[in-house]
Amino acid sequence: MLKLGVNVDHVATVRQARKALLPDPYKAAKICIKAGALQITAHLREDRRHINDADLEKLCSKIKVVNMEMAVTPEMIKIARKLKPHSSCLVPEKRQELTTEGGLDVAGNLEHIKDAVAKLQKKGIVVSLFIDPETEQIKAAAASGSEFIEMHTGSYANASGAKQKKELKRLIKGAELAHSLGLKVNAGHGIDYENIKGILKIPHLEELNIGHSIIARAVMDGMRKAVSEMLGLMAKYRG
Repeated sequence: MLKLGVNVDHVATVRQARKALLPDPYKAAKICIKAGALQITAHLREDRRHINDADLEKLCSKIKVVNMEMAVTPEMIKIARKLKPHSSCLVPEKRQELTTEGGLDVAGNLEHIKDAVAKLQKKGIVVSLFIDPETEQIKAAAASGSEFIEMHTGSYANASGAKQKKELKRLIKGAELAHSLGLKVNAGHGIDYENIKGILKIPHLEELNIGHSIIARAVMDGMRKAVSEMLGLMAKYRG
């Protein structure tokens, strides 16, 4: 059965817009798990733009399966080794980007990534590498010692028509190669309620990590209830 990991970063994004206490990523995570999600994904960025250290610590201590997305830096490796999330997905990170753009260059940084993978695995953390579905990167991922890859599906998600079909073929080919090399395969980035139809054609998938589209749908689906509840409270006014 294909598993779902829900990324709660953008619950924290809404909170940080006001530097408030709500909405709470942990409470959102509990709802996701109760709804049937396998795990919770959270990206602790260098600039702490959404998820912060306290969020991640709480998630790791109270949620059974947490996937920590993280840059391959000494700071993040140290934090992961301390908190011991179930898994860590190593991703590229740039301060100026709105969201992760493209996959990790494993082939160009193999020794550095091998060292990071080993340090995390020594603490019992399952490691995944977020990469584009390119032959060179997949082979390098296999050489790194990582158990999983997470294929970057952004190029597919952002395309349409013939280009999207071409990107889907790349993903299918990438999954087949990774599987043949003994890697387990996840996928994520930009997957929504429409383009998931193509994603489901990719073989050997273990898990999908989806965040923005689920959070966006939750805002709309829950709006009527939220407004109705506020109106119910206001109805008690007797001024």
